[in-house]
Amino acid sequence: MDNSKIIQALKDCSAVQFGEFTLASGQKSNFYINIKKASTDPKTLKIIADCIAELLPSVTETPAENVIIGGVELGGVPIATAVSLSTQCPLLIIRKSEKEYGTKSRYVGDLDLNKEIILMEDVTTSGGSVKKAILALKEDGAVIRKVITIVDRESGAAESLKEIGVELIPLVSSSELVE
Repeated sequence: MDNSKIIQALKDCSAVQFGEFTLASGQKSNFYINIKKASTDPKTLKIIADCIAELLPSVTETPAENVIIGGVELGGVPIATAVSLSTQCPLLIIRKSEKEYGTKSRYVGDLDLNKEIILMEDVTTSGGSVKKAILALKEDGAVIRKVITIVDRESGAAESLKEIGVELIPLVSSSELVE
């Protein structure tokens, strides 16, 4: 996959920032991938969604009509929504915890256990938040084999997800962005 278009789009929307940052994982970094700049910029989000839509058939043997596009709140939701629109696959939003009111559901959308869920992530570092979502989904009987992330910070997410039988598919690695 040629990811030069995504790399350029991320740079053009100022998603790559340099300085001193503390990441969600607690790790310190001299650069930050402010992916919210990409997911709130229609042009960049469309490039990402179209790239993922083009990539999907090569990362799963499951026919498109049996695929659900999932996104973990908050960062994965705009990406998953854009990919769902681009592919016409149903959307499933995974909350970080069950609601305390109403339906008390952890999910927005239909969790169809006969379909494969492909999760979308904005940035992966250790993979902790997406791993929690995967474990909850699997506990409920769902099938998840792949997570597509816009940027992998190359800090253990791939290895962590592999431990639970899930492959991480990055569109871009952080080393490609900061070269």
